[in-house]
Amino acid sequence: MLRFILGRLGYGLLTVWFIATATFAGMHAVPGDPLLDARAVAPEIRRNLEARYGLDQPLALQYLRYLGNMARGDFGVSFTQQNREVNDIIREHFPVSALLGVLAIGFAALGGVFWGVITARTAGRWPDAVVMFLVVLCISVPGFVLAALAQLALLRLNAWAGVSLLPVAGWGGPAHMLVPALVLGLGTMAFLTRLMRTSMLEVRGAAYVRTARAKGLSPARILLRHQLPNAILPVITVLGPAIATIATGGFVVELVFAIPGLGRYFVQAVQQLDYTVIMGTTVFYGAFLVFMVILVDIAYGLVDPRIRLAQAR
Repeated sequence: MLRFILGRLGYGLLTVWFIATATFAGMHAVPGDPLLDARAVAPEIRRNLEARYGLDQPLALQYLRYLGNMARGDFGVSFTQQNREVNDIIREHFPVSALLGVLAIGFAALGGVFWGVITARTAGRWPDAVVMFLVVLCISVPGFVLAALAQLALLRLNAWAGVSLLPVAGWGGPAHMLVPALVLGLGTMAFLTRLMRTSMLEVRGAAYVRTARAKGLSPARILLRHQLPNAILPVITVLGPAIATIATGGFVVELVFAIPGLGRYFVQAVQQLDYTVIMGTTVFYGAFLVFMVILVDIAYGLVDPRIRLAQAR
């Protein structure tokens, strides 16, 4: 198991290096000038800014300096926010995005498993048809449309009640987190519902399930001890990409609901060509998602004893 974990960490470091290199190349290939604003009107001011950010050096030296600073955990200073380091932006705003993402992935995972089991046990009947219709609808509709519809529904609900039952935007207490987390996790929950339904239908006719029925075990015991642990393995496998989907989808949700998360600053940095913030947040998100995928791989091995046996061999 230790060898497996070390191998995954090695591949993870290689992936982060590739993400950092691709981001650096992309930022220097995209048209535009990050210093083309009111601060850089005078030539001497522009030269000072280029020296401050290292833009006066050859591209190869900029790349080596970028990798060295990244290895030390230093992503530089923002181009557009005066005297504010990228590390400070990540440290202050990533906890907001992380909390929203944890709530969304928890909602998506629990809802996906629950509705997947329900649809599998009612396959071919009207509950299965209704849930699968809603699943296809949630997968097809983009996240920003769901966010706008959720805000419209909140406005109508608050107007009907005469009081503000749930806030339409902003960030604060649990009431501010509920609707954005539901909207953010809805598409992933729909995907996991389809996956769990298919997996449950596959294991329903397995030999070990028929043996359990022949022994006289109760349906609840068969479901919890035999069907669910085996059917949930594909769901655990896709949790890594699901986290990636929720993290990137959170950018739009944070903008629509005016949530001060890291995704909101990333979108602003793209609009303003803030190279250091774009590269820093991209590498940070990439490293975070790679780490989460590694955790999912380890959890997959812990859940299924057959995988641990194959690794030992």
